[in-house]
Amino acid sequence: MLKALRGTKDILPEDVTAWQYIEKSARDIFAIYGYKEIRTPIIEEASLFIRSIGGATDIVQKEMYVFTDRGGRTIALRPEATASVVRAYLENSIGSREGLAKLFYIGPMFRSERPQKGRQRQFHQLGVEAVGSDNPLLDVEVVALAVRFLEKSGLGGFSVKINSLGCKKDKAAIIEKYKKIIKPYLKSLCNECKERSNKNVLRIFDCKNPKCNEIIKGIKLTAALCKDCASHFEAVKKGLEGLGIGYVVDPKIVRGLDYYTKTVFEIIYEGLGAKDTICAGGRYNSLVKEMGGKDTPAIGFAFGVERLILAGQKSVCPTESGVDVFMAIAGQDMEARAFTLMSSLRGKGLSCDMDYEGKSLKAQLKKAERLNARFVIILGEEEFGRGKVVLRDMNKRSQCEVDIDNIINML
Repeated sequence: MLKALRGTKDILPEDVTAWQYIEKSARDIFAIYGYKEIRTPIIEEASLFIRSIGGATDIVQKEMYVFTDRGGRTIALRPEATASVVRAYLENSIGSREGLAKLFYIGPMFRSERPQKGRQRQFHQLGVEAVGSDNPLLDVEVVALAVRFLEKSGLGGFSVKINSLGCKKDKAAIIEKYKKIIKPYLKSLCNECKERSNKNVLRIFDCKNPKCNEIIKGIKLTAALCKDCASHFEAVKKGLEGLGIGYVVDPKIVRGLDYYTKTVFEIIYEGLGAKDTICAGGRYNSLVKEMGGKDTPAIGFAFGVERLILAGQKSVCPTESGVDVFMAIAGQDMEARAFTLMSSLRGKGLSCDMDYEGKSLKAQLKKAERLNARFVIILGEEEFGRGKVVLRDMNKRSQCEVDIDNIINML
């Protein structure tokens, strides 16, 4: 039997309702904040991600799906969306049409890592990118948008952690400082973290190895920011306080991807265990220029959809909705009449279904229950001959005869 590839998962009809609920909640709140949807290709030139994310990151070195196409080009399945959105922003001259481009996306990403709860090799993200302003109030808006989205989705019990990596000069100084701080602990860290200490020391603070995690928790960090970056971060904190959004300043929130500068943040949901981050984001003020554009500041975030559903599956995500009407047949030669009536109901916007397998009336009614039908219309020869059908209310467990001519208006 052919099976789905390891690390990929079918989203079955009974699960799709939760996905649609999350996606609709996101689209609704993003629209309120003025963000417009963008859809970028799943495949891109691999150099796009190597250049933007950084060659020393785990994503590029170990996780990115890369292949050579028939034209000899090196292609990658997108491991994240920010680089693709910036490429689209530049290629389509979005900045020349809009001073501040506020964009959102929803779609699959791909990373070749060990499959685990809430994270597959094909996983899904939804997120926003605001390109064109360094105003700290935009940072506040982006964090607030992430918080409001969770509130709209009905998910509580989360916490917001923020930090600032400063400008490029500040970040370079922070990296050198952290290398010195981490050096005495290197022998006790995992082999991957030992490699990261030279290539990308900030990634050590994202390590999920329990032993490394305990060591990192015991290390005290402070980041020295230049005057402008310190002022920017203070404005972000005051803006969040003005909106009543609680936060914790955590110097260990570093977002190991190369493009991050200034404000970075994570939203934590402790119910997910060790890997408890459901949203992460921050500023990437140098990325647009590094990819060939003008010096253009930007900020964004991404949610993992699978992790959102895991976090909210017990209290937030709705169950599969049922059909409005199920047509049940209780007599010879009634199938075509039921089909015609069903087509009329569908034409009025009611969701309907019927049995196509020749099952008994009892079996049809059981199917109606499985489909969570709100009403069942039973077409019997004797009733139909009198111009009537039986309408069963599945919630009230009651039924009555109704004139066929009146059934559409009644429903």
